[in-house]
Amino acid sequence: MSQSAATSHLLPVFARADVAFERGEGVWLHGTDGERYLDFTSGVAVNALGHCHPHLVEALQQQATRLWHMSNLFKSPDGERLAARLCEHSFADMVFFCNSGAEAVECALKMARHYHFSKGAPERTRVITFEGAFHGRTLGTLAATGAAKYLEGYGPPLEGFDQLPLGDLDAVKTAIGPHTAAILIEPLQGEGGVRSPEPSFFRALRELCDAHGLLLIFDEVQTGMGRTGELFAHNRFGVAPDIMALAKALGGGFPIGACLSTAEAARGMAPGAHGSTFGGNPLAVAVANAVLDVMLQPGFFDNVKRSSLLLKQKLAGVVDRHPQVLSEVRGEGLLLGLKAVVPSPELIAALRAERLLTVGAGDNVVRLLPPLIVSEAEIDEAIGRLERACVVLAGQAAQKEPV
Repeated sequence: MSQSAATSHLLPVFARADVAFERGEGVWLHGTDGERYLDFTSGVAVNALGHCHPHLVEALQQQATRLWHMSNLFKSPDGERLAARLCEHSFADMVFFCNSGAEAVECALKMARHYHFSKGAPERTRVITFEGAFHGRTLGTLAATGAAKYLEGYGPPLEGFDQLPLGDLDAVKTAIGPHTAAILIEPLQGEGGVRSPEPSFFRALRELCDAHGLLLIFDEVQTGMGRTGELFAHNRFGVAPDIMALAKALGGGFPIGACLSTAEAARGMAPGAHGSTFGGNPLAVAVANAVLDVMLQPGFFDNVKRSSLLLKQKLAGVVDRHPQVLSEVRGEGLLLGLKAVVPSPELIAALRAERLLTVGAGDNVVRLLPPLIVSEAEIDEAIGRLERACVVLAGQAAQKEPV
């Protein structure tokens, strides 16, 4: 154990790489080791506009001179403006601001239960979820996630979740009963290995929810705010939810989450039904409004789609050239995954040695999550570094093969 690790007072719940950064600009990070890194993690889909975007920096600096916090006991004109803009560009009528993705999903779950309670059906509390999902780290969202590796050691999981195979419509139909309240799903699984069922599956879920009086909840914490080439990922398949959880890129790096809903889904949420001390604080709201300023500019998402197509094509070429290292490209927009043949941690480490930062996912997948502003030249730079890492790993694999 290094001296720094031995003396750290940070709770050791993260397997941290042995690299630290002192500043960032655009898609680049400058390490304390003097090296320059190409950031294709974006803080796990958070820094959607890159590091230190000038419009976001200006918004934060200006707000910091005016007001940091005033609590939700009082009106929030800037929060009202942000909520109105989110509703204008989505299915939603109402917004609740919080601080993280897990909190946004918690709000969605509470809202779904309270909706049925307000309609005189308090027994409707169960939520259908799907294998491979990741919804957060609170006890409630861990239970919704359902993965044993996250639940171990925390006692019996919170009751009320029915986890089903992703894409299995017959299983969904069988699971719906008199106690079912909602269906919760990610439009594209990130942590679960960059996986998604066919668009027809989401359309079928919408029809089932309408037929049985259920609420459809989309967890867009990772996929929302432009990551898939649309402001929200569900726009790609034309299915609107009743409730949606947002966070990550909403603040471009400043912590903020949001739970969006229709007026009908929010009918049970009266004063005292939910709350947050820091949710919608002026600093976070100012930055989130600045993020929308940039993303809603004409052509922004067209550029994301062009970058995505270019990156996917170039990644496919690398896969073809190195089948002993990589087997598949997955994903939409700039939420892309490389299915690895070698153990994915080895690929991540080899890429980091080439000063390209990536992040792991389930199913032995490495995620590439560049800032949405990534240029063609920066994509070419990333492909070159990936190519070099694959050459190294292919050589190592060849040395391990029996003679």
